[in-house]
Amino acid sequence: MSRRKSRAPAEFSLSFLDVICCGFGAIILLLMITKTVQPQIIEASTTNLEGLIAALQEQLFEIRGESRVLNRDLNAKHEQLSEYEERIAILRGQLASARSRYDSIQVQTSTNDVVTDQLAIARQQLSEEQKRLLGSQHKSKNNLIGGIPVDSEYIIFVIDTSGSMFSYAWERMLEELQATLSIYPQVKGIQILNDMGNYMFSRYRGQWIPDTPGRRKVIMENLRNWNVFSNSSPVEGIEAAIRAFHKPGQKISIYVFGDEFTGDSISQVIDTVDRINQSNANGERLVRIHAVGFPVQFIRAPHLQTTGIRFATLMRELTYRNGGTFVGLNDFRP
Repeated sequence: MSRRKSRAPAEFSLSFLDVICCGFGAIILLLMITKTVQPQIIEASTTNLEGLIAALQEQLFEIRGESRVLNRDLNAKHEQLSEYEERIAILRGQLASARSRYDSIQVQTSTNDVVTDQLAIARQQLSEEQKRLLGSQHKSKNNLIGGIPVDSEYIIFVIDTSGSMFSYAWERMLEELQATLSIYPQVKGIQILNDMGNYMFSRYRGQWIPDTPGRRKVIMENLRNWNVFSNSSPVEGIEAAIRAFHKPGQKISIYVFGDEFTGDSISQVIDTVDRINQSNANGERLVRIHAVGFPVQFIRAPHLQTTGIRFATLMRELTYRNGGTFVGLNDFRP
């Protein structure tokens, strides 16, 4: 009885050990399989991360380069902005100064208009008084002011716009033109050409500019900066004025303002003007030609004054033949 009881546990113990050994073997096999695969996954992950880091570093370098370029451009724009702001400040100062001068001119113009109106009234009163004292049948012997006939109904200015005139005598020229206009209180038409025959107001080409106080003011303002090409020869301007504007029965005067004559022949100019500015039945020319000479050339050495002397010679003969007067100024400065 005692032997049977001792054998049974021995058989049971052997089977349990077998099971345990098989279980441990299975666990070991699983561990071996797991250990074989895991390093490959880790190696692949490491490789992918290094590539991503390299790509991100490359993008970072590109962004830094672009940032430097943008910073340089931004600094350049800031410098340009500073220059523009400085120029704007200068222009604002000039604008304020121009406005101040404009206001002063407006005040002076208003004063001159009042004085002009007063002079016109006084002139009218004197004329009426003359008629009363001298009688209605009295006629003036002449219409001369300073030796220049002022009975014309239309006046044309032919102005030398060359560099010598514009640089040295322009202010004096403006004064002389204003003085010439003042001796004609009212005419039927005015025209402004340069010595090349170019019109200052192209929209009035071949037409008379209406004579009004406002129009005279515009003429003077535009003349101040009128600097077009000129060959320093008044011939083309005189010919253009006569051909475009002379009409029978109209009293027209041309005023030539210049400082030199650079043409080839004085006699050829005189003959050409004689041909186109013919005399009428009463022996009067179609237009009357006056001239004012500005002695700009006399600031040069004597051997370089030829063109100024030729201008004076031409204008003396031309005005004499065409019923006008030549006035030679003693100074080209105001």
